[in-house]
Amino acid sequence: GALLALNKPPGLPILGRPGDLSLDALLPALRRRLGLPAELHVVKAPARDYSGLVLLSNCYHTTKKLQQFFTDARCRGQYPATYRAITVGVPAEVEGEISTGLSWQQQGDRATVRGCWWDGGTGDTPGSAEGCALQVVPVPAPGRRSLARKDVKSTLTRYRVLSAAGGCALLQLQPRTAFPEQLQVHLTLLLCPALGDHKHSSRVGRVLGVPFSLTPESAPPRTQVLDEELLSRLGLSPQQLHHLPLHIHLQELVLP
Repeated sequence: GALLALNKPPGLPILGRPGDLSLDALLPALRRRLGLPAELHVVKAPARDYSGLVLLSNCYHTTKKLQQFFTDARCRGQYPATYRAITVGVPAEVEGEISTGLSWQQQGDRATVRGCWWDGGTGDTPGSAEGCALQVVPVPAPGRRSLARKDVKSTLTRYRVLSAAGGCALLQLQPRTAFPEQLQVHLTLLLCPALGDHKHSSRVGRVLGVPFSLTPESAPPRTQVLDEELLSRLGLSPQQLHHLPLHIHLQELVLP
């Protein structure tokens, strides 16, 4: 009918500047190739660095109806999107929930960007933050005023360990809220950053093999550090690590 599903590779943004490669820029050619009568719209898609399901529609009313469904489902406490991730480290508990406040913060400064969180259909970084030196930081106990002003948003992700081997784990992740980079930050709070996370993995340090949390201020983003055994299993050299993509994948969407 009106729906079309694709599998997006990591690194492909949903929106981009004119002339840049993006999913949005590819839609007209896709429409012509498939011989569709109407323009395609993005209903739901993973963020730029994620891979996985992209749901498209060639009916404007279907697009709006489904986007509203995803928002309403989260408000009702449901989990319409299911992700999978490979993590460096294995969570202490087999399943559980990660709950924290999240906010945008200027790098090297404690000033937050008010009203910058976004609850759109794609999970991409908000346009108002584009080009800014911003990072997403956890706020463990946000106050009522900061939540009311939307300086901070309460976020929740349910996780389950599906398998583990060699110090890594395959996790199922079900976010109940939508915030840019929510899953990466939540995984660092589990002390198990996603494989290929070059933005937030530096917030997890290790002493004698035991992981511990570092503050965002003391751990600026850098290429993820992996031990020699894992590098060998991946067939990578330390110089190739920055090419390692983020291993978070939008696996399943529940439709009404």
